[in-house]
Amino acid sequence: MEPLTVPGTLNSLSTIRKYVTAAAEMAGLDKRAAYRLALAVDEIATNIIVHGYNEAGLEGGVKVQALIDDMSLTITLEDTAKAFNPFESPSPNGLDQPLEERQNGGLGVYLATQNVDQFLYERVADRNRNVFI
Repeated sequence: MEPLTVPGTLNSLSTIRKYVTAAAEMAGLDKRAAYRLALAVDEIATNIIVHGYNEAGLEGGVKVQALIDDMSLTITLEDTAKAFNPFESPSPNGLDQPLEERQNGGLGVYLATQNVDQFLYERVADRNRNVFI
């Protein structure tokens, strides 16, 4: 698929989701795997936009690329927002506790990194690269 570049705004999330959903369909993912992938990408894209751009007072875009081969679908998000390594985000505490008793924060990133077969992050020059396989 051709890469997609969208503005780093919340209005771009639906466009990103449509791209990821189309890529999942082209790759032959079942509905459950496609949903988990789209949810993971949506969470990281939201964090890029809200924390990496908006809260940091920065502007920029998000590049989304899908690579499909015989064995896998790889979705890559690249941005020039503030550096954010999802692996440095603390894991949520009390996952076995009722929702109303848990502290806020960290659950979305945790689920995003755990609900795909493989997740990679790297900072290359001034760019964040999040890879979902």
